[in-house]
Amino acid sequence: MPHFEKRQVGRTKLQVTVLGLGTATMGASRIPISRQDGEAIVQAAWDAGVRYVDTAPFYGVGAAEHRVGDALREKDRNAWVLSTKVGRLLKPKTDTTPSPDGRLSPMPFQVVYDYSYDGIMRSVDDSYQRLGLARIDILYVHDIGVYQHGEAENAKHMKVLRESGYKALDELRRTGTVSAIGIGVNEKQVLLDAMEFGDWDAFLLAGRYTLLEQAPLDDLLPRCQERGTSIVVGGPLNSGILAGRDTWNYAKAPADVAARVEKIARVCEAHNVPLPAAALQFPLAHPVVCSVIPGPRSAAEFNENLPLFSMPIPASLWSDLRNEGLLHPNAPVPAA
Repeated sequence: MPHFEKRQVGRTKLQVTVLGLGTATMGASRIPISRQDGEAIVQAAWDAGVRYVDTAPFYGVGAAEHRVGDALREKDRNAWVLSTKVGRLLKPKTDTTPSPDGRLSPMPFQVVYDYSYDGIMRSVDDSYQRLGLARIDILYVHDIGVYQHGEAENAKHMKVLRESGYKALDELRRTGTVSAIGIGVNEKQVLLDAMEFGDWDAFLLAGRYTLLEQAPLDDLLPRCQERGTSIVVGGPLNSGILAGRDTWNYAKAPADVAARVEKIARVCEAHNVPLPAAALQFPLAHPVVCSVIPGPRSAAEFNENLPLFSMPIPASLWSDLRNEGLLHPNAPVPAA
């Protein structure tokens, strides 16, 4: 079994493996994945030495939490770290109207956003029941921000989180119900805003600090370093475009993004390095990043990608990317 380095989460006593498991895909909201196949993904990650698993009520409207809990329940509880999320409550769905965003619903529920004290406490209790587990280690506020809600609606949600919901998070941490609190989003500005009113242990930032995008180096990552807040990098393959697919930000990539990826791919090819290998290893060079959590579609895909995580990458690849303007000037890179 491979040995993965463990890194501390913020200023907590938690340590996570640098390779974690994201479970958005195995919730089967975008592609059909059976319960057995979902649990097999968790088992493949476990067999490989992964000891950090992230999930959420939203993934498969409850399905991912069920599958994660079933896969982890008989394993040594002191050996793994689990994160889930709050901000959405699941209510019974009594009609058969398809989701407006095309998502599948493996379980008969619909989402209601609630970032309040009572909503967060209810969400945690509901997650315990779906997981069938007695402890959650990290709790992230899920998908708050302009990207998700629009400017006007998000202003309302942020007010509720600031004045009500954060009290619940702080209480859950203070009483030891969870060991760490944070926010899990696809945008950086909401994290900068949240740092003005909260003491956060970790942020799960999906798709914004990757081999393709490094804008957080200008503001968010230095602030996190000052505050002792860790970053978990979700979506290190940018929704698949860094793995040879044409999707970015959960949709078909625009021409400028596809062109930039093509340039990065050519540099990788010149060094005989698969693009996904460089993409998986790059974020961990930054000292505030404690884990990257790709979301494989199957156990086979996880096992196929596993060697990429430890593949040797020459220093010249990173310098060539920087010389061609494809890496931020201040981006730390992995040691050769």
